[in-house]
Amino acid sequence: MLKQDKSDKIYSRAVLPPALVLDRLLQDWLVEDIGRGDRTTQSLFPAGSPVGSAHWIVKEAGIVAGLPITARVFQLLDSAFQFMPTVAEGQWCEAGQIAANLEGRLDALLTGERVALNLAMRLSGIATATRRYVDAIADLPTQFVDTRKTTPGLRILEKYATQVGGAVNHRMGLDDGVMIKDNHIAAAGGIGQAIEQIRNRIPYPLTIEVETESLEQVKEALDHGADIIMLDNMPLERMQEAVGVIRDRNTRIQIEASGNITLDSIRAIAETGVDYISSSAPITRSTWLDLSMRMV
Repeated sequence: MLKQDKSDKIYSRAVLPPALVLDRLLQDWLVEDIGRGDRTTQSLFPAGSPVGSAHWIVKEAGIVAGLPITARVFQLLDSAFQFMPTVAEGQWCEAGQIAANLEGRLDALLTGERVALNLAMRLSGIATATRRYVDAIADLPTQFVDTRKTTPGLRILEKYATQVGGAVNHRMGLDDGVMIKDNHIAAAGGIGQAIEQIRNRIPYPLTIEVETESLEQVKEALDHGADIIMLDNMPLERMQEAVGVIRDRNTRIQIEASGNITLDSIRAIAETGVDYISSSAPITRSTWLDLSMRMV
């Protein structure tokens, strides 16, 4: 098993969704939690809320992600709320480290606590898991890529978290690009038929990626001008051979490896010469990073 050491590198490619998108999501999640009202907090402060302070504490080592997002949770409840990170977004933190100082109305602090922490713990867990895969191939030109296997309603934030961890986003949605998978191939009657039909109907800038499982499919994708070829669940030796076939035919074609990627296998796969390795594992198999809030 690959040793999972901490990484001091902070990746800057992560881009937050615009406020127009983010606020709508956060408002829905706050409404889900608050319902008809925060009975506890409103009963404590029926005549108006005083200002209070708190710390966010990291309870286990890992990458912290989602701080700007969770700050917005509190600001939707109190426009004057101050969420002051003490660490950078994407920084490795040790257990016991303070990640942020908070100051604002106590009703906002207490009512927003759960939604904010849930988001930060989920996104931090994804970023931490992603960083382990990225670090495993950091000295190689291959890039690590996420997938569309995301939690409904959370995709834009989960993919943001993989970026914080150092990954490159694959398609955000079906409209981002063409990916012809095994079921598309079966439905169309073959790779060639699928590519020809699709190429005549898509906007000019879109690329066509084809999922292949054999050398015969790789050659068919090459014959019909695929822009990106995915090598799906191929044994290492066959993958190496497929990369050679593709490079001999066209050095501009991008090659992606996918399927059952693990920390134990990712480096050997990268050494075959593929451009990208995609995996859903950091999102689908990660655990939350434990954070807590303590009143000052």
